[in-house]
Amino acid sequence: MTETSYDQSAPLEVTIAAPVDTVWRELREPARIRHWHGWDAEGNDAEIEFIYITDTKEWPEKHRVQLNGGDTVTLHAHAEQTLVRLTRAPRDPTSEWDAYYEQINEGWLTFVQQLRFALERHPDEERRTLYLAGASTGAGDLRDELSLRDIADGPAGSRYDDTVVGERVGGQLWFRSERQLGLSVDEWGDGLLVVAAAPDAANQPHGSAMAILTTYGLDDARFADLEQRWSEWWQTRYPSDEGAVAYPR
Repeated sequence: MTETSYDQSAPLEVTIAAPVDTVWRELREPARIRHWHGWDAEGNDAEIEFIYITDTKEWPEKHRVQLNGGDTVTLHAHAEQTLVRLTRAPRDPTSEWDAYYEQINEGWLTFVQQLRFALERHPDEERRTLYLAGASTGAGDLRDELSLRDIADGPAGSRYDDTVVGERVGGQLWFRSERQLGLSVDEWGDGLLVVAAAPDAANQPHGSAMAILTTYGLDDARFADLEQRWSEWWQTRYPSDEGAVAYPR
C-alpha cells in the first residue's frame, strides 16, 4: 500500500514492483495501456492514442516520454522495482484545460495507481470496469457515504472486511491520498475500487465524486448485478446531470 500526495509543484512518484523495461512497455504500447488507463468507454482507445502516442517525444534509453500536452513520465530502475515519476506541464491560463488542472492532477494519481495494480496483481489480464461520477450537491464525502472512513484511516497495507453498497467485501488498503482511496476487492476477482472527491472549482462549484470499479473474471450476470446496485445507489447521491464532471479526465 502506498500513501501518495500530489502537490502540483512537485512530481507524482509511485514505486511499482516490476522491472523498468516492463513498465516502459506498459507505457508505450496502446494494447497494454488499455489494461490500466481510464475505464471501459467508447472513446478510451482514441484517448490513449491522443495522450500517449500522438505528438509525443520519447527517449527510450532514458525511459522518458513527454506526453501530448507536455506532461513528462520518467522511469528509474531500482533492482526489480521501478520508480515512476510524472511531472506536470506548467499551468497555462490561456488554455481551456487550465480550469481542470487540479482535477487532472488527481486523474494522473488514479491512473498511475491503476498501472501499479495491473502490473503487480494482473499482468497481461483483461479487465472490466464500471465508472461513476457526479456532482456532490447534497451528498457528503464519498468515503463517508460508503462508510469507508475507518478503513481509509487504517494502517498501511491493512486488510479490511466490510459491507459496501449491499455486498460483503474484503481486501487490502491499496493506496490513499488526501482525496482518494484505493482498495483491492477479493470478490471482484481481486479487483480494485478507487473512490475520490474532486475539489470545488469554478467549473464545479459543489465539487464532485468519482468511483472506478475494476473487475477480473466476473461473468456477465455477476457484473450486471454489480453495475445495477452501484448505479442505483450512486444516482440518488451524486447525479451526473447536476453539472459538468471533468474529473479525472
